[in-house]
Amino acid sequence: MAKLNALLHRLFPPPPASDALLHEALAAFTNPQADSLELLRHLVAELRPRHRRDDGCTARYGALLDHLENDSALLAAFRSRLVHFVATRRLITFFTDSGILPGTGFFSEWWRILGNRFLPAAPDERRLKDCLHVIFDQTDDWRWLEQIPAEHSQRFWELVAPAGELRSSDWRSIQEQILDAVLLLAHRVSGLGVETELMRASPSFDDDMPRFIALSAEALDFANAFRAALNDSALAADDGSHLLVIADQCRETLQRIRKRALTVGTSLHLSYLLTRSEQSTERLRELVVILSAGQQAASRRAAIAGWGEFTGAAFLAENRRNSLRFYMTQLSRLLALRVTENAARSGEHYICDNAADYARMWRSAAGAGVLIGGMALLKIQAAALHAPLFVEAVLFSLIYGLGFVLIFLLGLTVATKQPAMTAQSLAARLGDLKPNRSADLEGMVDVVAAVSRSQLAAIAGNVMVALPVAIALGFGLSQLSGEPLISVAKGAHLLADLDLLSWALPHAAIAGFYLFLAGLINGYFDNQAAYAEIGQRIGRLRWLNRLRGKAGAERIGYYIQDRLGGIMGNFLFGCMLGSTGVIGTILGLPLDIRHIAFASANLGYALNAFHFALPLQAVLWGMLGIAAIGLTNLAVSFALAWRTALGARRLRFAHWGPLLRAIARRFRQQPRSFLLPPRPPLGDGPAG
Repeated sequence: MAKLNALLHRLFPPPPASDALLHEALAAFTNPQADSLELLRHLVAELRPRHRRDDGCTARYGALLDHLENDSALLAAFRSRLVHFVATRRLITFFTDSGILPGTGFFSEWWRILGNRFLPAAPDERRLKDCLHVIFDQTDDWRWLEQIPAEHSQRFWELVAPAGELRSSDWRSIQEQILDAVLLLAHRVSGLGVETELMRASPSFDDDMPRFIALSAEALDFANAFRAALNDSALAADDGSHLLVIADQCRETLQRIRKRALTVGTSLHLSYLLTRSEQSTERLRELVVILSAGQQAASRRAAIAGWGEFTGAAFLAENRRNSLRFYMTQLSRLLALRVTENAARSGEHYICDNAADYARMWRSAAGAGVLIGGMALLKIQAAALHAPLFVEAVLFSLIYGLGFVLIFLLGLTVATKQPAMTAQSLAARLGDLKPNRSADLEGMVDVVAAVSRSQLAAIAGNVMVALPVAIALGFGLSQLSGEPLISVAKGAHLLADLDLLSWALPHAAIAGFYLFLAGLINGYFDNQAAYAEIGQRIGRLRWLNRLRGKAGAERIGYYIQDRLGGIMGNFLFGCMLGSTGVIGTILGLPLDIRHIAFASANLGYALNAFHFALPLQAVLWGMLGIAAIGLTNLAVSFALAWRTALGARRLRFAHWGPLLRAIARRFRQQPRSFLLPPRPPLGDGPAG
């Protein structure tokens, strides 16, 4: 047996240990004939995870550093090959473009990424930016690069860029190209002074324009002074402090425009322009800090940390350069935040802080319940026409869409519209929460309790009114016409739609998704109305001025501007509800929607169809179905809206434990606060 094992070992030797492979890849750097690009590609291949569950890349990176630190000859060869490789490449595009949105524009870059999916671009090995795609040739390399600790990166740059090497010709070439990149970035940011989009977004931009112009001139002075110091070691290099001050002023202007965009609206072009400008300003700052710190012994550690942070972020961004998802994420955040900010402001109106708000919510939801009872009957009667599918979809969409718009314009409340709005409001408050302060936690619990009782009041108002309204309409119209308004077959179909063992819950989830989309649509059109100044433009229509006068035309314009989001969100939500079932029929798929308020009205019409002779068990089963449909509507719309709001605000809340414990404690001590508004303090009643 031993002889057989020895024979198998000779025929099929085991693979060398990963540490041995890594050392072999490093040792290849001592070969002066080897191609540097291929050496780096091979080294990265040894660091890369072997499979999805391989989490040893950090350990392998640490082993690489240990090998270099323990072998001075190997370190010298590795450093020389790496620095010379970088210095002999074109670096400007790497410094000015990696991790920064391109100047070609949103759709041009989108088409470039899509085109590269089908026909990858040929890399130009003379440019470092393209060489990175050869070295990190796997599209998911960014995943393991993200796991490399910052201290490993700092050790790497301490080995590669010791103080004594910075006066070498290769490092001089690198610094020269960094200076060119600083100039290019400064000119790019200075060019904003002629961007009409920024002038339009900021009425005071003319006052800020000189600082953008000064940035370019100061960058030129910095580059000249720094080059002079490189040529003459007796001269002190410019520390870049004045240039950084002007860059900070430009960034403050951009941030002020961004904040104003949250109020007056934004566009895709403005979002793109602001993001690219802020990225360029930040990159300028990073390069100036790296250059200045590298020339000062006291700031040596800061320069090493700067190199590590900058190259790490640039490598990650370059590896994801052809990722459409990453690109869309970069662009979407300002628009998403603007949309969710609108929804958050709308959400404030759905939160009952006191007894007066609570009573108002009940009245508002009850009024909506009356209209929903009528809308459900119109939909049943439209279905009885057995019209062609397209006509049926149009009829259903108009019934739902116009009905929801009427509910909105009358100031009434549909319960299921709340979660998509209140989720945004909760997320906005969560961003300001400091979990180590008990007052902040208790304030957040107050909001959660208010949202809970507001939601329950709205649901109860919708359901408890829509059901009796449906019963009354069905019975009254049947008595007036002398024949049943709804057939027994239709009543059985309405009951089947509430059956938990049917497609009721998946269909309720579809409706929940539409509720989430309606919230985004609402915010989007609110943004467009504010950004495009719809109110002023409508108020300037000549024919409207002739009909209503200037003041009347302006009132109509601002009325439409203030409500455009709600009108479009509700109408398109109705269209989605009305057309889904017809689309499912056309495609042969089990697509439809279930909505709690309409489900309760349909139960009332089913009772009419059976002349109120349904068994109690069937009625209770139907009511359980209504409750489950409502819970699904709310859960799906709230979860999607919550996720979107946190993503738009870049929130990663890590203190759920204290918050959930505070909510549980409040629920044990004051369960009433989650159902009913707080009682007014004694003595606050009317004076007698």
